[in-house]
Amino acid sequence: MTIGEPASEPDPRGLLRVSSSLRIPLDELEWRFSASGGPGGQHANTSNTKVEVRFDVEASPSLGPRQRARLLERLGPLVRVVASDERSQARNRELALGRLAERINEALKVETPRHPTRPSKRAKARRVDEKRKRSVTKQTRRRPEPE
Repeated sequence: MTIGEPASEPDPRGLLRVSSSLRIPLDELEWRFSASGGPGGQHANTSNTKVEVRFDVEASPSLGPRQRARLLERLGPLVRVVASDERSQARNRELALGRLAERINEALKVETPRHPTRPSKRAKARRVDEKRKRSVTKQTRRRPEPE
């Protein structure tokens, strides 16, 4: 998958597949269409090709309690995605759905906690040895002291 490509396509049953455990019905999404910005032309000012998709996290019945809590914490009560990359409204719809699915999927991921590690005795000794060698190298570059 490349950047800008939709992460998930809507399936024929009218569901947006976000992950293996989450599918959002398309009727839960709120769509808005407007004219895209940028340079004009005959087509640009007459077509509403810019797509905005909004997903209400708080009111969605398709989310479980843990999923809802995680999305509210990370994305807030409303997830909004805009796509105006293409000249086609249909293609911008696909891009917006893909971006929405990707954004929700990223927010749902549980990160494993990081456990701090310490350098080994060998690594510490190697570091001190390198510092000593560097010090000797710099000392040999100094101008000899007059006697």
